[in-house]
Amino acid sequence: MHGHDSTSSPVGRLVAQSLTGQLSRRDIMRRGAALGLSAPVIGMILSAQSRGAMAQDATPAADQETGWSIVMPEGLRTDLDGARVRAVLAAAASPDRDWLEVAIQKFNDHTGAAAEFVPGEESATDRLAIYNQQLGAQSPDNDVYQIDVIWPGIMAVHAVDLNQSLADLAALHFPRIVENNTVNGALVGMPWFTDAGLLYYRSDLLEEYGFEEPPLTWSELQEMAQTIQDGESGDNPSFRGFVWQGNAYEGLTCNGLEWQFSNGGGRIVEPDGTVTINNPQAIESFERAASWVGTISPDDVTTYNEPSTLNAFAPGNAAFMRNWPYAYSVTQAPDSPLVGMVGVTQLPMGDGEGAQHAATLGGWQMMVSKYSPNQDAAIEFVKYMCSPELEKAYTIERSHSPTIGSVYDDPEVQELQEFLARLKPVFEGGSVARPSTVTADLYNSASIAYFSRLNQILTGQADAATAVGEIEAELLDIMAELGY
Repeated sequence: MHGHDSTSSPVGRLVAQSLTGQLSRRDIMRRGAALGLSAPVIGMILSAQSRGAMAQDATPAADQETGWSIVMPEGLRTDLDGARVRAVLAAAASPDRDWLEVAIQKFNDHTGAAAEFVPGEESATDRLAIYNQQLGAQSPDNDVYQIDVIWPGIMAVHAVDLNQSLADLAALHFPRIVENNTVNGALVGMPWFTDAGLLYYRSDLLEEYGFEEPPLTWSELQEMAQTIQDGESGDNPSFRGFVWQGNAYEGLTCNGLEWQFSNGGGRIVEPDGTVTINNPQAIESFERAASWVGTISPDDVTTYNEPSTLNAFAPGNAAFMRNWPYAYSVTQAPDSPLVGMVGVTQLPMGDGEGAQHAATLGGWQMMVSKYSPNQDAAIEFVKYMCSPELEKAYTIERSHSPTIGSVYDDPEVQELQEFLARLKPVFEGGSVARPSTVTADLYNSASIAYFSRLNQILTGQADAATAVGEIEAELLDIMAELGY
């Protein structure tokens, strides 16, 4: 590449690849954030890209035909001639769309059904509003809906109980996700792909400073982060030990739940509706997090979301980072200064009684609408899409984290998605669900009560014990409204 070629700079390459449709909207936002571009600049690139070709992410087998790894599960019905299944799945501009269209066509060819892809809204908030509108009107238009991990409590009233027909399939999926998706004994959604909070670390710096393993406890993380920060900040004044999401939004609910649950401090609200937030171990975990602000973490970490956290870590300005699995690909992009220097492990645990590793669950499920006139075919479609065979193909070709443990052990997955294969212990034992199922349609109010006061603890506007007492009072009101 010649020096005058504009695409030789990382930003130039980002613009060129977005205009030629090589990157999804999400990739553009990730890379833009990693390059330090402002929101308006990223917005301009996105609007230019929206006229471009359909984005298609690079995968380890990008030269293969889309859907090449799909194997038909055994035992699928073949007598569904003409049965209509409208499935609301990814957004219209999703880089997964081509793969999903191919998977649906293979289902139709095998079963005789007439399933079709229906694009959903890109924003989860907008999507939930439209789902509520359609299902509230008992619309028969759509048969299958892709639902967020925090929606089963909201969706239960509109969902077919998949335990009636797919209990054997449900038994293959991670129990914590199945439990999250179960409302009053009914399986509202079949797990499809998942997500969880992870600890990223600079393996080169751990070695340089004499640490043989990543930290197992938060105390160890503090010690390592401080040691590395003290050593690095002489040459790089903006270097910090640990970056995470401290802004007052849903991401802080995820971080806070990890802190308290990993310290034996409960799940905020337990699955039986008991409000357990106000306990010494939860309070202690929040006080510890507040002590990071301005020491091993930057003062403005209380304004960070996922992109700004990555923005601090990706250029090499932090030793540790809490983020979701997507961040790994950004740190290993060809133009990243951290290629081969980033390790990933479970988030640390506390020192309290009952301490354990904890990673807040994210991810998506498939629900069959009660108002579908084609429930049998819709259930068969869910059985197909959430099968081990399809989850394996979705993992290999589209880099999603499967919800079935055996898929992580598959030799092909381990070869082609080595990073994802290492995440199995996180989902198997160290995951924790937000209290969204038990708080149902009031989950948003519960989360706001939690993250807004947690942010006040972190910024020093409130002491932990007082703020936790206020969270408890608000949650008790919410649970009373729900009849607990």
